[in-house]
Amino acid sequence: MANMQGLVERLERAVSRLESLSAESHRPPGDCGEVNGVTGGVAPSVEAFDKLMNGMVAEFLKNSRILAGDVETHAEMVHSAFQAQRSFLLMASQYQQPHEGPVASTVSAFSVLSSGPGLPPPPPPPPPPGPPPLFENEGKKEESSPSRSALFAQLNQGEAITKGLRHVTDDQKTYKNPSLRARGGQTRSPTKSHTPSPTSPKSHPSQKQAPVLELEGKKWRVEYQEDRNDLVISETELKQVAYIFKCEKSTLQIKGKVNSIIIDNCKKLGLVFDNVVGIVEVINSQDIQIQVMGRVPTISINKTEGCHIYLSEDALDCEIVSAKSSEMNILIPQDGDY
Repeated sequence: MANMQGLVERLERAVSRLESLSAESHRPPGDCGEVNGVTGGVAPSVEAFDKLMNGMVAEFLKNSRILAGDVETHAEMVHSAFQAQRSFLLMASQYQQPHEGPVASTVSAFSVLSSGPGLPPPPPPPPPPGPPPLFENEGKKEESSPSRSALFAQLNQGEAITKGLRHVTDDQKTYKNPSLRARGGQTRSPTKSHTPSPTSPKSHPSQKQAPVLELEGKKWRVEYQEDRNDLVISETELKQVAYIFKCEKSTLQIKGKVNSIIIDNCKKLGLVFDNVVGIVEVINSQDIQIQVMGRVPTISINKTEGCHIYLSEDALDCEIVSAKSSEMNILIPQDGDY
């Protein structure tokens, strides 16, 4: 309770300071009477504010005094704030802009005392408006003006503008010097013999790679085989894969069971295998023939022109997937023949 009483006294001192500043301000001629203890001319905005204080604010203060206690203390603080606001309006009607010190000291009390769902402090005065925007192209105009003025100064020289040109003597004139004309003609229209022809890259004959048929780790490499119809891979395991690359006019037989087979960039290749656990994939190839002797779950054909697949009785449930390919035939056995 003692702290709240101290805050009330602080507000009253701030109000009395504002009233003293208002009393010292310029007073209009005539006797305008006294309103809320402050003498001087009253603007329409101040008169409207006085009606508010004499109406709802006075009734609020009266009912709060009946309840007494903290409610009465809070009501006195609100009344002091309204009186300070009235003094501020009076000063605003007589000056251009009041000092912010008294207003800040008065409003600071509301940030210290918490009074439940009470009234908020009065809003502070708005900041003064900023300066008007400057033209952005003003600097550009100043930069372009010297060069433009120099251009017009040269154009205004008239006949004197040719004084800077160099005189051409007779030995430098083409029509008076045949030797100079001959050199100039050669320079302007070169003959075909002197015309540099674009250098075409020399076509080197393609070097044949050495054929490969070997096992590296778990991968069978069959590469660069040509005109071979006796290629056989017999020693196979379940975890091994076969990679066939750039083989032409050849036939390969894979016995046993392997994980997967990949045919890449091959032409006129024949492949015969027993069983594949994973997938048989054909990529970027031409005229491929595949014969399944046992089982294979999936055959994938991508970017291939011409592919013939011979399925066995056990491989009829095989899934065949194709993309960007043409001339594909799938042959199914009937009565032991295709």
